[in-house]
Amino acid sequence: MTDNENPDTLPGGQPGAGENVCRKCNGSGRIEGEECPDCGGTGKVITPIGGA
Repeated sequence: MTDNENPDTLPGGQPGAGENVCRKCNGSGRIEGEECPDCGGTGKVITPIGGA
């Protein structure tokens, strides 16, 4: 994992995963006029939900 990757994201479709607001861009999908690299401009990321 690089310094630029969001450690909270998961691939979609995994059990225990749900949609969440991107913390890097605060859900806007943009950072300094550019597309957010974490969410790809959607403002949403897939993160783990619940507890184990």
